[in-house]
Amino acid sequence: MASRLAHHIGAAGRTALVLSALAATLGPARLAAQTFPDRPVKIVVPVGPAGSYDIVGRLVADQLSRRLAQSVTVENRAGGGMSIGTQSVATAAPDGYTLLVGGLANMVFNAGLYKKLPYDALNDFVPVALVFNISYTLVGAKSLPYANVQEIIAAARKEPDGLKVANVGIGSGQHIFGAAFQKITGTKLLEVSYRGSAAAFPDLLGGRVDLFFDSTPAALPYVKSGQVKGIAVLAPKRNPQMPDVPTMTEAGVPGLEIDSWIGLFAPARTPPAVIARLQQEIAQAFPELKPRFEAAGGELMEMPFDRLGPFLTSEHGKWIKLIHEAGISLD
Repeated sequence: MASRLAHHIGAAGRTALVLSALAATLGPARLAAQTFPDRPVKIVVPVGPAGSYDIVGRLVADQLSRRLAQSVTVENRAGGGMSIGTQSVATAAPDGYTLLVGGLANMVFNAGLYKKLPYDALNDFVPVALVFNISYTLVGAKSLPYANVQEIIAAARKEPDGLKVANVGIGSGQHIFGAAFQKITGTKLLEVSYRGSAAAFPDLLGGRVDLFFDSTPAALPYVKSGQVKGIAVLAPKRNPQMPDVPTMTEAGVPGLEIDSWIGLFAPARTPPAVIARLQQEIAQAFPELKPRFEAAGGELMEMPFDRLGPFLTSEHGKWIKLIHEAGISLD
């Protein structure tokens, strides 16, 4: 009877019966993972166009689109200190079709800067991959009478608030990394806020502020041209484009080996098979992403996937503690 039924329903019918049985056995989520992706995928960038988050989102989307043979689009959803776009993914269906570009700012700093966030970065998301990293560099005005980190520390301890440091707003990376430096070295610098690096550098060039902790890609042209002093790189190793600038550890200030990372995240409870498929395709895209990330002023970050969870937990503990101790808040 069963053989006669199979004969009459034909190949298409047999396929349908197999899929029906598979769905009953695996459940809807696991069956969906087997066919992923069968429709377009969206990557949400929680800031406007341009900048590192947008660059990473578009480069990864391009690679995934080609490798998944499916459309992968980018949607910029700015606002709320990156909370609007980030929350939209936290509450999206956990099926792999809505992903987030997340970095140190929205996935770590915000938890320390805001008393109430509409998302929990550790519990509402699962990391797919950390792919991009940029360093920060402490630069000084050309007129600064100090040549290295230890001389700056000595001067700042002798006269608190005697040296002016630029930042680009409360809670920015520039602000928090400067606060970390002051915390570790026991110094106090006078904070001067600007609306972006482009606004801060003219005052640094003119000697109206003394110091600035800025991203290495932004600072590099000024260091190479000799318009500012490269004091130290906040990274585990020197930047090959300014090899004479020491790391903070080499300069006698360990603890500031900072990874300003950016990666891809999915909503919590996304099927592991979907996460594994995305990770597989991203890993295979590393050779093509590497030169593009370097052209954008950063570097490829090939963190093993099994280290992502522990690394993010460690980052939360480290930076949220520092933000609270420094009294930095956006509430």
